[in-house]
Amino acid sequence: MTINLLYFDGCPSWKTALTNLQFALKKEQLDYSINPIRILTDQEAATAKFLGSPSFQIDGKDFWPENRTTYSMNCRVYKTPSGLKGWPTVEMLRKKLIDIRKDKEIAK
Repeated sequence: MTINLLYFDGCPSWKTALTNLQFALKKEQLDYSINPIRILTDQEAATAKFLGSPSFQIDGKDFWPENRTTYSMNCRVYKTPSGLKGWPTVEMLRKKLIDIRKDKEIAK
């Protein structure tokens, strides 16, 4: 399985998000690949349904979906146990990965 990590260069948070995702995958012993996708334009943001940098998607579905009609190049914040941050915690990502794995197993 491949996780797309969508970001844009002006975002200072995407590298921390990548590191947290790597730790979460390791904790869960999941051999998923990570595909960093750099968003360059608002058109690309719309096509990718980019909710802000950093965003995580599997099969085009965001880990933390939002109802939107417009997409643009912006930073994203996450509600973490220690307040708003520019990236999800390792534990938040780990829980999402567990849910995704369960959903995939049920779908088989």
